[in-house]
Amino acid sequence: MKRIGILTSGGDCPGLNAVIRGVAKASYEIMEEVEFVGVQDGYGGLIEGDFKEMKRSDFSGILNLGGTILGTSRRPFKMMQVVEDDNVDKVKAMISNYEKMNLDCLLTLGGNGTHKTANLLSQNGLNIIGLPKTIDNDIFGTDTTFGFHSACEIATDVIDKLHSTAASHGRTIVVEIMGNKAGWLALQSGIAGGADVILLPEFPFEIAEVCEKVEKRAQDGKKFSIVVVAEGAILKEEANMKKKARIKAREEKSMGTTITNYLASEVQKRTGLEVRTCVPGHIQRGGNPNSYDRLLSTKFGVHAARLIKKECFGVTVAYKNGKVTENRLEDIAGIPKLVTKDHDICQVATTLGLLTV
Repeated sequence: MKRIGILTSGGDCPGLNAVIRGVAKASYEIMEEVEFVGVQDGYGGLIEGDFKEMKRSDFSGILNLGGTILGTSRRPFKMMQVVEDDNVDKVKAMISNYEKMNLDCLLTLGGNGTHKTANLLSQNGLNIIGLPKTIDNDIFGTDTTFGFHSACEIATDVIDKLHSTAASHGRTIVVEIMGNKAGWLALQSGIAGGADVILLPEFPFEIAEVCEKVEKRAQDGKKFSIVVVAEGAILKEEANMKKKARIKAREEKSMGTTITNYLASEVQKRTGLEVRTCVPGHIQRGGNPNSYDRLLSTKFGVHAARLIKKECFGVTVAYKNGKVTENRLEDIAGIPKLVTKDHDICQVATTLGLLTV
């Protein structure tokens, strides 16, 4: 008998339920006896001992369902080994509840923070298998994460729809796409959506550069422009600031937590062009997974089931060079995958004049 725990942690995204289903269906097929335990609301449920026994029927009809049937929450890794006012030793609590659930292994579906905690639990002797989830596509060691392609499709659709209203009114529209540390989503949706300027966290920019590009379009008779800005994009003057210092500096200038509204205001003031903003926000996380993510999530789930059968733990599933494989958690946890100048997609955007690196 294999007793398998599953939790989903961090921000939700399309494909979580498809992975859960893929693991379960494959496990039922390739193992003689298997039981599943669903941990509620991510690591919070593991800390608090909130879980439920799952039946075969729980995994039916969820392939195309967005969100997560197990619920999720954010538990910052930096606080996992800190005893707070509630006097709870989180690591000890998670280990204790893992043992109380009588688990043979635990699957953790999540992004970078989730993988760091998964590695911590693995180092403390638990049998852990990670699965790479994030719309930011910023987990090291995998070419893509599930949820990214669905979010990219949504973001591209948003940019598509902005073209007609921007063109009709002769406006410049600054659209903020999710991506705090890594700009993969803004980069790929910006190219696919026909953006005129793309701004990423990896490459600090000057507002004058944006003004120059939209003014040049106006001079060429193109009455509108679409500026795609990742939520984590920063000015060159902010490049050497630590996060807290940058937040404080922006507060003092009433700039907001992201650069979007300030950028739009400055472009309008400096160029005289009419500028609007659009922040699709959590729409990018929502809805059903597209066909790519349904297939990728299922492949990830099946691979995880195979890893369970052969008792290969302390790893996370990955997609590399067209094949599903795995990486050791200790090799990838805490290492973000950022956009680099030499990446082919980045070079496409640079050659098109959309991105300055």
